[in-house]
Amino acid sequence: MQLSNLLTIALAGLAAASPVELAERQQKLRIMPLGDSITEIACWRAFVWDQIAAAGFANQVQYVGSQNSNPQGCRPSTTNWDQRHEGHSGWLAIDIANNYLANWLRSTPADIVQFMLGTNDVFRGRSTNDIIAAYTKMVQIMRAANPKMKIIVDLVIPLGVGSNSGIQALNARIPAWAAGLNTTESPIVIADCNTGYKTSDLRDGVHPSISGDQFLATKIGPPLLNYIRESLAGN
Repeated sequence: MQLSNLLTIALAGLAAASPVELAERQQKLRIMPLGDSITEIACWRAFVWDQIAAAGFANQVQYVGSQNSNPQGCRPSTTNWDQRHEGHSGWLAIDIANNYLANWLRSTPADIVQFMLGTNDVFRGRSTNDIIAAYTKMVQIMRAANPKMKIIVDLVIPLGVGSNSGIQALNARIPAWAAGLNTTESPIVIADCNTGYKTSDLRDGVHPSISGDQFLATKIGPPLLNYIRESLAGN
């Protein structure tokens, strides 16, 4: 989807909201689920929202992003879950960092960004160094948009097709990378979505099945809830 279309969708969404709805959204804590198809056409976002609702935060937080969709027809316990996100099927971390993220964060500002990216970069032969450089640029863009941005980076789930060497190499680099960029003002934490993830929980060798989505929610939800509690407490 071209940038002009993304901006049109974002502006249309704002125009459709009533003044009260717009004011309420502007006052809520903003969480951007960022990624590729594993974010866009998966149900873990819905299951994480169930955790947010169960913790009593559903009226205090919101997902943000230029997309507002539920392609898999996810049916969590929370029927009115927030379907906004910044997941883009087939997109590379490198391209998102270099061409899109800054504009997305201008159009839909965030307080917390949670991302899993790199699968498509590995598929297309991009080096681990190039992917890590894209991660670094994304963090720089996030902090330029919001100096107090809280960031969750996921270890990438394994593939059920082809070689996992590229995914393994990327995941091996993430902990030291995150520690090197972590700050008190803008912390980075890791959600380990790889360890214990079974390839039988992939519906097509790449994307999570429902059981895979439920596994991801157990890994992403807890650090996200910690950030929510800290942010709402003013930390």
